[in-house]
Amino acid sequence: MRIAFYAPMKAPDHPVPSGDRRVACLLWQALEAGGHQIRLASRLRAWDDGRDPTRQARLRRVGERLAARLIADWRDAADRPEAWFTYHLYHKAPDWLGPAVADALAIPYVVAEASHAAKQRDGRWADGHAASVAAIRRADAVLQLSAQDEAGLRPVVTDPDRLIHLGPFIDVAPFAAAAVDGAGARRVLFGDDPGPWLLAVGMMRAGDKDQSYRLLAEALARLAHLPWRLAVVGDGPVRDAVLARFDPARLHWLGALAPEALPRVYAAADLFVWPAVNEAYGMALLEAQAAGLAAVAGAVRGVPEILAHERTGLLAPPGDAVAFADAVAALLLAPERRELYGVAAAAKAARQHGLGPAAAVLDRALRCACR
Repeated sequence: MRIAFYAPMKAPDHPVPSGDRRVACLLWQALEAGGHQIRLASRLRAWDDGRDPTRQARLRRVGERLAARLIADWRDAADRPEAWFTYHLYHKAPDWLGPAVADALAIPYVVAEASHAAKQRDGRWADGHAASVAAIRRADAVLQLSAQDEAGLRPVVTDPDRLIHLGPFIDVAPFAAAAVDGAGARRVLFGDDPGPWLLAVGMMRAGDKDQSYRLLAEALARLAHLPWRLAVVGDGPVRDAVLARFDPARLHWLGALAPEALPRVYAAADLFVWPAVNEAYGMALLEAQAAGLAAVAGAVRGVPEILAHERTGLLAPPGDAVAFADAVAALLLAPERRELYGVAAAAKAARQHGLGPAAAVLDRALRCACR
């Protein structure tokens, strides 16, 4: 099937890396794995931070012009799209293009990772909220990566059967391959230091990421009596403040790494630790599990969909540094338990969170939307 792909938050080829861009690329990859032909419909970034009250109106006008141009270009084209696919629309980044194009070309309109916040109906993003609600209602299929986010969509999805749970996913193959030689990766990264090595992966920016690092530092400060080292992957504007919270004698900062370098880092570690403050599910947690790494994480939003408590790791109550420290200590003191959790994590990731399962769900959703 020929699919026009659009990500109003950030295009998959945007020059600035982020989790949002990563998921857009993964969706593109999964659609291709299902045998579909994908083209980028537009790079228009519809995101509005709310500081300029005229921005949404201007973006809407730009979107209307672009939609009209696409309709004119594709209406009689032999290779016109057979479906439109939009990733991540919400009141701050509505889809000004897809519904109009899908209507004009009489093709299915499919969205993934939509969200609906009723409280924004009359706020500064009122126009974007109205456009997002209209797009969700127009959609022939609404795919969601987090089951918890589905509750907010049910009041606006016109047919409950159109709301489809996709589940978070990645390409598990590079992580599984790296895990085969975890000992070799460990020697390269950490030398002869026996650890045990904890690993945290996260951007260093103000807000939820900084709060996750803050809570992690508070938890690990309670474990000074136990042997451990902490490897940290990440960088950003609050880097100095983040790193200053940890004992420098136990910290090994690796900086920001290219995606292809990450699998070996996960393979080299003994335990992944991340409080996941207000995260939808945590891409790094999914990567750790795919690499066969047991984890301790905060039980927030979609995290329990990835980390199965007492099967692939341990969940701590959100924001509870004491409970988080206790969970880390429990697995530091039980290497056999960590190993069992890691094996189960890799199996779960391959079974539920790989490209193959995602491609199958996407393909079924698209074919149902075409009926």
